Amino acid sequence: MERTLKESISKRRTYYAISDKSPLKDKEIEYLIAFALTNVPSAFNSQSTRLVLLLGEHHKALWQITKDILQQIVPSAAFSATSKKIDGFTAGYGTILFFEDSEVVESLQKTFPTYAQNIPTIAEHTSAMHQFALWNLLCEAGFGASLQHYNPLIDTKVKSKWELPDSWRLIAQMPFGTPTAEPSAKTFEPLDKRMRVF
Repeated sequence: MERTLKESISKRRTYYAISDKSPLKDKEIEYLIAFALTNVPSAFNSQSTRLVLLLGEHHKALWQITKDILQQIVPSAAFSATSKKIDGFTAGYGTILFFEDSEVVESLQKTFPTYAQNIPTIAEHTSAMHQFALWNLLCEAGFGASLQHYNPLIDTKVKSKWELPDSWRLIAQMPFGTPTAEPSAKTFEPLDKRMRVF
């Protein structure tokens, strides 16, 4: 039974405990990504978001790249916890990489010089909408997911490994898989501190 949009938003959570099982076929996951790219809005209808779906060995390779890079910079005493966290992402079914195309962003800056300094931030808003939409779509399909930000540490190796254009700027990584444990209870700051109505 499909949830309403409000129900879907309220049920979306950060899942760290995930497995490499999938409630969907790979083509169905591809469809979700294509659906988001087609229907999520973008500033000036720029369609600047670029998405990469990594499955199977490609998914595992991403997190091995991440672990190798982190091992070089995280103090050895702290690396065990870092490694365990990365292993949790590796245990999942796949990862979505979120990029913004700098060529599109720079073109917008030339076309709309009045807003030029704000357009890179606006492009990140576009990416954020894609992230939120796909996070909800994945959870609605039965996946658990989280949003990670190991960029820019991993950017160069990721672009090289998957031969991605230099103009694609990595924004976030979303590992996903079938949940193996429920997330902890969510807490909420009082709304009167976060919202005003006039």
